[in-house]
Amino acid sequence: MQEEAVGLLKELIATPSYSREEDQTAGILCRFLGERGIAHTRVGNNVYAFNKHYDPNKPGLLLNSHHDTVKPNKGYTLDPFTPLEKEGKLFGLGSNDAGGCLVALIATFLYYYEQENLQQNIVFAASAEEEISGVNGIELVLPYLGKINYGIVGEPTKLEMAVAERGLMVIDCTAEGRSGHAARNEGENALYKAVEDINWIRQHQFEKRSDLLGETRMTVTVIHTENMQHNVIPSQCSFVIDVRVNELYRFEEILATLQEHLHSKFMPRTTRMKSTHIPLDHPLVQAGIKLGRGYYGSPTTSDKALMPFPTLKMGPGDSARSHTADEYIYIAEIKEGIDTYIQLIKDVL
Repeated sequence: MQEEAVGLLKELIATPSYSREEDQTAGILCRFLGERGIAHTRVGNNVYAFNKHYDPNKPGLLLNSHHDTVKPNKGYTLDPFTPLEKEGKLFGLGSNDAGGCLVALIATFLYYYEQENLQQNIVFAASAEEEISGVNGIELVLPYLGKINYGIVGEPTKLEMAVAERGLMVIDCTAEGRSGHAARNEGENALYKAVEDINWIRQHQFEKRSDLLGETRMTVTVIHTENMQHNVIPSQCSFVIDVRVNELYRFEEILATLQEHLHSKFMPRTTRMKSTHIPLDHPLVQAGIKLGRGYYGSPTTSDKALMPFPTLKMGPGDSARSHTADEYIYIAEIKEGIDTYIQLIKDVL
């Protein structure tokens, strides 16, 4: 299984699959499953399959990871699309995020595929557009997957268990004033109004602090006025707030707090990427603890945020390598990932 998994990963690395451009890697995954006699379906650039003895009356366990990648950064010294195996490492774009997880989950799915009398269905889904949280990714395919009770989301976590994940909300704000001539001190400066709100955002602290994810944080990352003349008071100033939400707050609570304190108008771009949490007494988490795996709260978001059922984010590789130049994963990490996934699932079936 390890050799097949590594071979598949090399083929995926060699095939560009930027978000929204995953057509070819979706085809590779379909061919890989088809060659092994596994019935599968493609929805957009998402590919999914059910275990051979699927029973719609049974609960389902989803095995999911993504096959899209970011674009390579300018720091690459190696060809990002040439899979290079060297000193126990496999180099290439998407090898660590999240190709190693994807092929390890496929190998795990194959291990259980033909087993009869499983207490639960096992469903595999390779999703698109994860890197951009696109609407044609996991959300598009979820309605086709039948009854899913919980899932494993493959992301590089050093095979530790990410039981909680920060939510992300980006908010566009606009302060409004009145234009005038700067020399005559006319008008109402929208930039100053924006700065007052920004100072409040900078100083505000949300009370509920999570043991797993720490505090909920707001950071102003962009500020802009349309005014390009030095002697004109700006009538409008826009800024952007990046909000990272722990599992103790709902987005509606954050927005209500802003409504109470900001003078600027504001509107969230999306409220899809919510914070998530799987209870520590959940069978998946307990199975991981039995295997000696630790747990933590993840500062990054993933497709886990878009799933309406409990999920455990876990996989081979290291998040610190994601999106870096000359990305790589250790071959041994893939093998360990396959073994860990198989043992984890065995304990909950």
